[in-house]
Amino acid sequence: MLGRFGPTELIIILVIIILLFGVGRISKIAGELGSGIRSFKNGLQSDKDKEDKEEDKENTK
Repeated sequence: MLGRFGPTELIIILVIIILLFGVGRISKIAGELGSGIRSFKNGLQSDKDKEDKEEDKENTK
């Protein structure tokens, strides 16, 4: 039953996290996580763009 959390348990966990880290630090962590995900997506997109350009060069030969 470890994976089944109800609303009460989630609220308790959220309160404990806020008490441990504080609101300011949680927002900072969330911002860093968001920017990390964004840069990862951009990296994947740039790799795909490079592959597409290489395929276009090969097809025009």
